[in-house]
Amino acid sequence: MGRFPVLLLISGGVDSTVAGAFLLKVLDPSQVYLLYIDTGLMRKAESEEVMANLSQLGARHLGMVDAGEEFLEALADIEDPERKRKIIGDLFITIQEREVSSLGIPEAFLVQGTLYTDLIESGKGVGSKAQVIKSHHNVRSPLIERKRAAGKVIEPLDRLYKDEVRALGRLLGLPDRIVGRHPFPGPGLGVRILGAVTQEKCDILREADALFISELRNRGLYDKIWQAFCVLLPIHSVGVAGDERKYGYVVALRAVKSEDGMTADVYPFDPVDLIAISSAITNKVPAVGRVAYDVSSKPPATIEWE
Repeated sequence: MGRFPVLLLISGGVDSTVAGAFLLKVLDPSQVYLLYIDTGLMRKAESEEVMANLSQLGARHLGMVDAGEEFLEALADIEDPERKRKIIGDLFITIQEREVSSLGIPEAFLVQGTLYTDLIESGKGVGSKAQVIKSHHNVRSPLIERKRAAGKVIEPLDRLYKDEVRALGRLLGLPDRIVGRHPFPGPGLGVRILGAVTQEKCDILREADALFISELRNRGLYDKIWQAFCVLLPIHSVGVAGDERKYGYVVALRAVKSEDGMTADVYPFDPVDLIAISSAITNKVPAVGRVAYDVSSKPPATIEWE
């Protein structure tokens, strides 16, 4: 690789953070550019947390782009999840290329926190008969494919599963509050909002999800669960607010146990906890009128809904 600069796109998850820590260990830090793109599809307070974590890695070059309006505009009226993923993936690369140009770097290698799970589920690089379960934005985006074909994409974690990435993160000295964070997909809330994505829906889902995670932490459940999150369904359900009939959004809770993300079992909540979590969401997020709990294992379901 010589002295060519490398630029790591940070999507907010554990994988890209571990990849960044790895790069800063094996390369001259002056070569490494960490770029966090706030898509507007992040969880509540996600950007502040990610930037604080990245600043502790010792990077000399760390930047953040607020691209929320661009992503929401690109996703307007798009309901198909595969199209969402490709649009988000392509826009990541478009913004990355724009930022590289603004930095005055003639050309840079793009580094991603791609995992082996991403390749398997995208049917990429794991055998000629592999089936596409879902197109991960960092694997199947047409612009990513173009850069990969040109030899400009580096994926240092692409033969590791999530549990192995966490082990690597600990070896690199990252604290458990970083490596133990629940997985978060690169497309973010874009694939946790079923149907068209809007600012209103993002705000509703952010609040519901923050309450869910807060309740898990307060009840000592967060570290017992592999991944937990809310999904905003594209339906309204009738309810009662005071003495009035009211239609509100339906939120589905998802919580699973897993080792590597390839298979997963439903987390067996105590009904008392589940009822309290549901009440917290419906009481504090007025737009949500009903909460359901997803009891599907993987397989046959995937962990994410889209």
